[in-house]
Amino acid sequence: MLLLPTISNVALILGAAFSSASSPVDVSTPSCEASRFLTISTTNGPITGHPASNSACVLEYLGIPFAQPPVGDLRFAPPEKIQSQKPYIAAKFGADCPLTPSKLVDYPGFTPQAQRIVNYFASAAGTPQSEDCLTLNIWAKTTQTSLASEKPVLVFFYGGRFTIGNTDSPFYSGKYFADAEDIIVVTVNYRLNVFGFPGAPGETQNLGLRDQRAAVEWVRDNIKHFGGDANKITISGQSAGGVAVDYWAYAYQEDPIVHGVIAHSGNVFSFPVNAAGVSERNWKTVVAAVNCSSAGDAMACMRKADWQAIKAAAAGIKPTPSSSVLRSIPAFYPMPDEDLVFSDYLKLTSSGSFAKVPLLLGNNNDEDGYYRIPAFPSGVIPTADQVASFLLESFTCPVSHQAGARRDHGVPAWAYRYMADWDNTRLYPTSGAYHGVDLHMVFGASADVSGLPTTADQRSLTKLMQHAWFSFSNNPTSGLGSIGWPQFDPDAASLILLGQDNSPEPQFVSPSQFDHACPNITLAGIGTTVPAVADAISLPL
Repeated sequence: MLLLPTISNVALILGAAFSSASSPVDVSTPSCEASRFLTISTTNGPITGHPASNSACVLEYLGIPFAQPPVGDLRFAPPEKIQSQKPYIAAKFGADCPLTPSKLVDYPGFTPQAQRIVNYFASAAGTPQSEDCLTLNIWAKTTQTSLASEKPVLVFFYGGRFTIGNTDSPFYSGKYFADAEDIIVVTVNYRLNVFGFPGAPGETQNLGLRDQRAAVEWVRDNIKHFGGDANKITISGQSAGGVAVDYWAYAYQEDPIVHGVIAHSGNVFSFPVNAAGVSERNWKTVVAAVNCSSAGDAMACMRKADWQAIKAAAAGIKPTPSSSVLRSIPAFYPMPDEDLVFSDYLKLTSSGSFAKVPLLLGNNNDEDGYYRIPAFPSGVIPTADQVASFLLESFTCPVSHQAGARRDHGVPAWAYRYMADWDNTRLYPTSGAYHGVDLHMVFGASADVSGLPTTADQRSLTKLMQHAWFSFSNNPTSGLGSIGWPQFDPDAASLILLGQDNSPEPQFVSPSQFDHACPNITLAGIGTTVPAVADAISLPL
């Protein structure tokens, strides 16, 4: 293991940051004047929040509508700006967008907490659903920077292969992160499955991605009243959410709004899209299932059909197999429209056709630890070779490819690999650093999710990662450099290992320790073999 000589300096820098706290307010006394921010003036009208359960100084505003309800004529249509100016009591989470969670799996060796963790992660906790679901949640701690509207803002999009996902889950509660660092945390509901990615011929596509844009526009227009700086918005996502924020960089080159991007375990090269014609065929199957095929105006009929019948019909369509037994393609998934989603990301990336926004991205060491679970009921027990290919194709190589491409075009980029395996988040004896487990560190809510306490080292790593995510969000260009984290460099010890051997200290190794096979790997998101890193750097600007 190669360690940089600055590792002790990093610990000292972070230790000093934690001891002084990122907020100038003494949270040991109720001097934060939270009452000044209980009711906020917004473009929606006044919104009233309440103190979060963990701190009287952290206010949470739950279930804020950011677009008109996508019902009636707005079903299967792009989001439209909200018109209401009525006072809103932001007391509870909005409904989940329509989704069908996977069936429970009796996986061998499941720990007592495993099913609870999976339920919260995979939208299977029985939370309410409704088409009227375009809402967001905000957590903000009242500090001096609140008064000056100078706080950085992290907007998070959940994962779930664009098929499941919700914000009404302790997995994504922003109250601990907002308390630990002087940052505003926002989580967003967006449309999923057939409602978000219908594939209807001749209609606007990728509605769920358009919901995300509408949410960030709402944040840009209103966050100053919550104490946030509209010039310090970072978007972040995990898995499909990571893909979405990477899509964003290509779709909004001229007006990205955001100043930083964080992608956990997913980017445009991580997962394949459906072949041409599949989405349209699946749409027509649902149209037929709800008796709209013979209607004179099939879309008008679909907009009047019962949404639960549409959801049930969509759930009956099987996903498409891909090159990995652990990675199928959902029936309703983002499709290239050459507007928000493109057909040739390899070409766009090599030519630098993306917003020049700093990027922090990474993956977990044992992503398959989660993917094995939904595959198990189908009799899929992957071989070691299948696992190795899956990890390279969907995670390790996409991370190195995108970090290297950003570097090649002069855009600051950092790459991490999460390694920790804590007792309270373990799913089964060998689940390791599985897909999604790193989010416990950023949100700091693993005890709420698992029902089990954390260890001292776990809490220390949580602090370190929260401070790093804050530092990046506060200054995406050099914030991580200020705490000693090196930018990605394929020829240097620049890959950041987090939680190696459950240690709270970061370590820095050469990316080649994990990505040396990538020149011979076909990335899951494309159909061509990626050139070696050295070749990628020589591509024309």
